[in-house]
Amino acid sequence: MRKIVVLTFLTLDGVMQAPGGPKEDTSGGFKYGGWTVPYFDDFSGKIMDKQMKRKYDLLLGRKTYDIFAGYWPEHTSAWPQVNKITKYVVSKTLKKATWKNTVIVKSIGALKKLKDSEGPDLQVYGSGNLAQTLLKQDLVDELWLKIFPITLGAGKKLFDKGTIPAAFTLTDSKTSPSGVIFANFKRAGEVETGSF
Repeated sequence: MRKIVVLTFLTLDGVMQAPGGPKEDTSGGFKYGGWTVPYFDDFSGKIMDKQMKRKYDLLLGRKTYDIFAGYWPEHTSAWPQVNKITKYVVSKTLKKATWKNTVIVKSIGALKKLKDSEGPDLQVYGSGNLAQTLLKQDLVDELWLKIFPITLGAGKKLFDKGTIPAAFTLTDSKTSPSGVIFANFKRAGEVETGSF
């Protein structure tokens, strides 16, 4: 069985929309695209580089896949294995994938079958709608969050409608000189409650 690991950039108030640039995702009138850029430093780059060099396949939502497919095939110096690894794109509407080594996943059933198959872990980058579906279906094994010291108030959030109650255990954490918290969590069963 493969693990599904959701890697995402988040603001303190949970926004994950358009971290990389002004035109990345302006849906809903979002005007803060590129909010991670002022905080990104060598420390952050080294952590990202280490995560991206692990053995894994990519699991992407349609919008993120389109963004990645439009950029990464021609920019492999920063991510050398990106064209070689298998990219799974979850989409009901994509008919044919043009990016090398791409497989289209059309349903929740196919997604669950993929998770139950043999192979490397599946890393989810961005893909807000897909992340929501994975959380709702309890398919997320780990969260690798990059939490930036900023609030935006509006925008697409990682934990939104459909997120189920779930416990996680912190497995690693680091803080960059610019105040970005890198926190990795793994699924740890049901939520426990008590009283003081």
